[in-house]
Amino acid sequence: MREHVARMLPEEACGLLAGRDGQVKAAVPVTNELHSPVRFRMDPKEQLNAFHWIEREGLDLLAIYHSHPHGPDHPSPTDLGEFYYPGVFSAIWWCENGDWRMRAFDLDRKPFQEIPVVITGEA
Repeated sequence: MREHVARMLPEEACGLLAGRDGQVKAAVPVTNELHSPVRFRMDPKEQLNAFHWIEREGLDLLAIYHSHPHGPDHPSPTDLGEFYYPGVFSAIWWCENGDWRMRAFDLDRKPFQEIPVVITGEA
C-alpha cells in the first residue's frame, strides 16, 4: 500500500484490503477515476473485479484504503458522508515529513473510532 499511495501522487490513491479473521492477506489497488488530490472514487469495473477476486480467494473485505496526500490524518467530512460499507474499516494514508503513515477507523461508530493496527508481516 505504501508504494501504491506514494506512486499515485499527487492524486489520492485507493484500494481494498482483504483477509480473514481481521488479518489482512492482500491489498488490491483500484484506480481513482477522479484523478483528484482531494477525493477518490474507485473505478467501478476494477472495484467489481476486485470484489470478485476477493470472493474467489475465500477472503473477506476488511477495509477500504485511500490516501490524503496533504492530510488530514483522519476521515474528512467527505469520507464520512460517502462511506457505504457497514462492517468494513477505513484505512487512511497521509504523508508527514516525507514519511507515509496509516491509521484505520471504524466509521460505523458515531463519532468514528480509531482502530489499532498491528503490522505483523507483508500483505
